[in-house]
Amino acid sequence: MSEAYAAAGVDTGQADRGVAALVEVLRGIDPGRSSRVVELPGHYASVIRVTSGLGIALATDSVGSKAIVAEQVGRFDTIGIDCVAMNVNDLICVGAEPLALLDYIAVEQADPDVLAQLATGLRIGAEAAGVEIPGGEVCQVPEVIRGHPSPLGFDLVGSAFGTVALDRIIDGSACRPGDALIGLPASGVHSNGLTLARRALLEEGELSLESKPSELSGQSVGAALLEPTVIYVRAILELLASDVDVHGLAHITGGGVLNLLRIGSGVGYRISSPLPVPPIFPLIALHGDVPAEEMWEVFNMGCGFGPMVAAQDSAKAVELLRDRHPGTAVIGRLTEDPGKVTLTGLVGDASGLTRT
Repeated sequence: MSEAYAAAGVDTGQADRGVAALVEVLRGIDPGRSSRVVELPGHYASVIRVTSGLGIALATDSVGSKAIVAEQVGRFDTIGIDCVAMNVNDLICVGAEPLALLDYIAVEQADPDVLAQLATGLRIGAEAAGVEIPGGEVCQVPEVIRGHPSPLGFDLVGSAFGTVALDRIIDGSACRPGDALIGLPASGVHSNGLTLARRALLEEGELSLESKPSELSGQSVGAALLEPTVIYVRAILELLASDVDVHGLAHITGGGVLNLLRIGSGVGYRISSPLPVPPIFPLIALHGDVPAEEMWEVFNMGCGFGPMVAAQDSAKAVELLRDRHPGTAVIGRLTEDPGKVTLTGLVGDASGLTRT
């Protein structure tokens, strides 16, 4: 369990148990017909069989406590990008082409300026992902939502939809030891781990959102935390349309590099050449006294997305992906150590991470 994260109020172990309890009940749903669900245990998106050859892929997510940073900074025009990104980046992990997203915005007060700013981010994100937003819902619930400060409270949730040929689903079953693990750069914290980041920097670190520590090269803490999540859709769709042999796709979100373990069975991962770590992460570790191992278990640490491809195709894949995401590189290999992520050559000796 991530101890610093638990101290900040997020008990990942309890969360895992809670999700398991939820799934156990929902698994018993009887729709009155044969199930159309394509079994993809633990994957990033769900797929429903529509015809013998076509599936609808589904994903839903929110911006989490990054909303609090937006409220405190008083800037709402980028966080819609995060909402789109967190959903479409999950959707493409099964090989689906995202088509549309529906948004749900719960607000403490329906402020027209705030809602227009939220819509601006949603539009930018939708255009970057190549999706439409044909509808959504705005719900004013002051008894439920309280801002930081009030009355700026909001929660932003999205649900993305796409299509995938059932015989083209990327489920990780093709992953083999020796496959190449490619890393696509992240822009920063993205939309996970903000509870820990805020505690480390703003409470224990005695910084403020306006602070501009030298590590951030003139950027404020607030601006660094609000840096929008990268949208990887177009690059990954181009990869899937190429002749590269793609075996797995992982969106690196909450859980850090342990997200890789959601892809493939009977394989592990060795990260020997990690991507450069954005300066916000060492700042969080320093001010929050967060161990290196836990940083890699909570944050993306500079790698927002991880395709797994056949070793012989790695150079071709990197060249293709770099066109849209400069800095893309092979960061490691798949191993014969199932359920284990090993990090080598890292400060702090953060090695031998396993899901417990």
